[in-house]
This record gives sequence, structure tokens and C-alpha cells, in this order.
Amino acid sequence: MLKCEYIFDLLLKLLHDNNFYSVDFKIVNFEIISKISQVEIIAVGHSIRDLPRLTKTYGSGRWRKLKGIATIRLANGSTRLAELHWYEAHGIGKQEIKRKCYLD
Repeated sequence: MLKCEYIFDLLLKLLHDNNFYSVDFKIVNFEIISKISQVEIIAVGHSIRDLPRLTKTYGSGRWRKLKGIATIRLANGSTRLAELHWYEAHGIGKQEIKRKCYLD
């Protein structure tokens, strides 16, 4: 087991043992290598299911959930065209970018 995986497992166990279920860890396994195009707003304000968590984690703002298309480089080095989803607020920026599906 790699050192970082060991630390990650210990941290998750510690959080679980102390009932910190609201903490959400995601490992990003891609890098955005092109400009995000065809950006669309999916939800704004109270239409966002995760609004209380976003406000608690990153601060208050006019939160929006967006989607767009970009070329990404995966951890294995291959490049793919993918649909991305993320949250964004003025003064806070893009948060929690997720790959939803491959388009190529």
C-alpha cells in the first residue's frame, strides 16, 4: 500500500469513528487540458440539492451548478472528450469538478 493511500485510509477511519459523515473526499484522476466549452447552467440557488453543504464548506455566495465539455487527460495518460459538472459562485470560483461521461 502506498504511503498516501495508508494516510487516506487512516483519515477515513478517524472521520468514521468520530461520526463526521458530512465530509466528502474525492480523488480527482484527471486534468483539464482544454477550455471548457458549451457551458450550461443546470441549477441556481435553492434548486441545488447540495446548497447547505456548499455554503458550509466554501462560504456563502450565489451558487450555480454548471456543465460543459472539455478535453481531459486521465491518470493513465490518455486524452478523452468528456462532459464535466461543477459548482461555482462569484468570488469563490469552480469547485468539485466531476467527470460525468465520455463523449468520444
